[in-house]
Amino acid sequence: QVHLVESGGGLVQPGGSLRLSCAGSGMLFSIYAMGWYRQAPGKQRELVAAITSSGRTNYADSVKGRFSISRDNVKNTVYLQMNSLKREDTGVYYCNGGPLRGGVGDYWGQGTRGTVSS
Repeated sequence: QVHLVESGGGLVQPGGSLRLSCAGSGMLFSIYAMGWYRQAPGKQRELVAAITSSGRTNYADSVKGRFSISRDNVKNTVYLQMNSLKREDTGVYYCNGGPLRGGVGDYWGQGTRGTVSS
């Protein structure tokens, strides 16, 4: 059974940083692209950052230059380093991966909440 388990969310002041982690199990982690999605209050879930199996990355325009996605295929873990956080970065962050259907991986984590507030 596949599990994606996120951690690292929390409360941070504007301008601060958070580092999210997503540990995968039950899947061939290294062969799949992985992504981080965010669902802000009252909004649809959106792709924030993604990384291919070979390490190519792409980012939503709203986070370019502030967020960085990386992966460690030995630890079966994908990370999201979030710097210069803004209030609008608040939301639940979900890890996604696995075989793609319509550009989205089959597997989701349970989500970790990040709140940017003073």
